[in-house]
Amino acid sequence: MRTVRPVGLLLSAAAVVLWAYGMTTWQPLTEPLGPWSEHLPGNNAYWARDLRFMAIMAVPLGLVLAGRGQVRWGGPAVVLGGCWIAADVAIDRADLIGSDATVLLAVGGCAVLGVVAAILLWWDRRTPPATNRRVLTGAACVAGVLTLVAAGMESPTDREPELNQGALATAALLVALAVGAALAAAPARTRVRVGLAVGLTVVALLGVGLVRATAPGTRLLPEVALGAVLLTGVTLLAWDWPGGRPIWWHHALAALIALVGPLVFLAATAILMMIMMPIGATFTSLAGNSPIHAADSDLLVSLAGLLAGLGMAVLLARPSVDDRRQLR
Repeated sequence: MRTVRPVGLLLSAAAVVLWAYGMTTWQPLTEPLGPWSEHLPGNNAYWARDLRFMAIMAVPLGLVLAGRGQVRWGGPAVVLGGCWIAADVAIDRADLIGSDATVLLAVGGCAVLGVVAAILLWWDRRTPPATNRRVLTGAACVAGVLTLVAAGMESPTDREPELNQGALATAALLVALAVGAALAAAPARTRVRVGLAVGLTVVALLGVGLVRATAPGTRLLPEVALGAVLLTGVTLLAWDWPGGRPIWWHHALAALIALVGPLVFLAATAILMMIMMPIGATFTSLAGNSPIHAADSDLLVSLAGLLAGLGMAVLLARPSVDDRRQLR
């Protein structure tokens, strides 16, 4: 467990740097027409915003991992993520561009993260935390579903090389968080589980690459396969193995849920956001960017991924055969 805390903090810091780069390098690519242009953009025009928001979501996920799933880490982490989204909108409106702005945002963001982490670490010195396996497994599920969203990100043209770079980097970070949180939720760090974690990471990263290599509009099947493998792997890592062996029919059921669940949750959330809650359009307006054409929809797929991930967490975050057992 000595490695859990630094790994979680390191992944959060990496997410901060990725967010800073996305804000100053990728976001300007999605605004070539300037604010409130007469030529309105189409679906997925603001792909950089979604990648950036998922990097922001990775910050609290890393803190949850560092805090071993405890509420005293998770609560402040969620608040920090919400405040970061608000700051992101304000910075987006300011249109910061260039390497100097990247360094400024990265250093400032890491400083904020460092202050929050220092306070939480000081708090932990008073009463050492126990591991909350259910929260960690839920965090792994959220990161797993966000991986699918990041890997499948598209734009109106799909010709930007930066889109592939951003999607690969964001998805790889989320894979690391999903596998790390699942392994931290395991009842024991055995060689078998560690080997499984390494194998799952490699397979998931290859799956992300396969999704990106598939032509836009035809990525559904590799995305479904990636989600099924990654989320089933999360259950194999995090759940109990009574007698030293997995209960295979439990994981077969989890695989079926992982195959269907993310698509159902993503579709339901997307429909809800398009019909009842124009959240994407609100963020676009607050940031001072051109609205999406009326014939298209301004869908914030990163938020849909977060909500779908929470739905999957409700279904799969049951790591212990007996929840009353204290395994740490």
